[in-house]
Amino acid sequence: MLFLYRHVLRRELGSLDGLVWAKRGIRIPVVLSRDEVVRLLEQLGGAIRLIALILYGAGLRLTECLELRVKDLDFERHQIVIRAGKGGKGRAVPLLRVAVDALRAHLADVKRLHDRDVASGLGRVVLPTAVEEKYPSAASEWRWQFIFPAARICRDPRWGPPSRFHLHESAVQRAVTKAGRRAGFEKRISSHCLRHSFATHLLENGADIRTVQELLGHRDVSTTMIYTHVLNRGPLGVQSPVDGLSGVLDTLRGGGTGGKRIG
Repeated sequence: MLFLYRHVLRRELGSLDGLVWAKRGIRIPVVLSRDEVVRLLEQLGGAIRLIALILYGAGLRLTECLELRVKDLDFERHQIVIRAGKGGKGRAVPLLRVAVDALRAHLADVKRLHDRDVASGLGRVVLPTAVEEKYPSAASEWRWQFIFPAARICRDPRWGPPSRFHLHESAVQRAVTKAGRRAGFEKRISSHCLRHSFATHLLENGADIRTVQELLGHRDVSTTMIYTHVLNRGPLGVQSPVDGLSGVLDTLRGGGTGGKRIG
C-alpha cells in the first residue's frame, strides 16, 4: 500500500506513527559440515574451486569475491581487503594460508592473459566511475585487473571500449550446485552455503559473535545472530525436559507400557 501511494498515486499518507510494519520471517541458513565442505571442494576444479575455497575460508559474498582485484590481495599480511561490500562498507578478512600457492599460480595465469590482451591493443578492465575519471590509465594497469576474469572480452558500447569483466555469478552458482548434486547432498547447495558454513564453524570454534559480525560485514549483530539457530546455542541449545525422564525412555525403547493403560 505504501508503494502504491508513494510511487504510483504519488500521494502522501500523512503520519505513519501508528502503522504496524510487517516483519520478515527468520530463515534458517543451509550449513555444510566440515566433511561436506571437503566433499564439495573435491567435486570442483580450476578457478571455481579456488573461488569456493575463498568463500568458505574468508566468508565472502559471491559478488565480493568475484569483484576482487589484484591489489586487494595482501600476501605479506595474509589478508584480503574488501573495498566496497554490501552497503558500501569495507573490511579486511583473512587470506587462507593453504590457498596462497594456488592463488599465486592462478595470478600467474591471469597475468599472462592480461599481457596477451595488452599486446592485442586491449587489456582494459572496467573501473569504478570515480577512479576512471581520476586515473584514466588505471584501466590497463595490472593491479586493477580482476582476479577472476571472464573468458571473453565484453564489446558492449555501453561500457566504453572493449573490456574484460570478472567471471559471471551465474557460472559459479551453476558449478557449485552441480557439484553438490555429484557429491550426493540432499541439501539445496549454493555458493552462499559456504559463507553460512564459515560463520557457523567459527562460532562452533568459540569465536566471539562481534568478531564474526565484522568478518561477515554485517551492519547489525542481530543479522549475525541467525547462526546461533544452527548451533547448540540459543533456542536449539535448550535441553528438552523429556531427556531427563530416563525411566520412561527405557520403557518406550522396550516397547511396553509397564502394565498401565495409556490414554
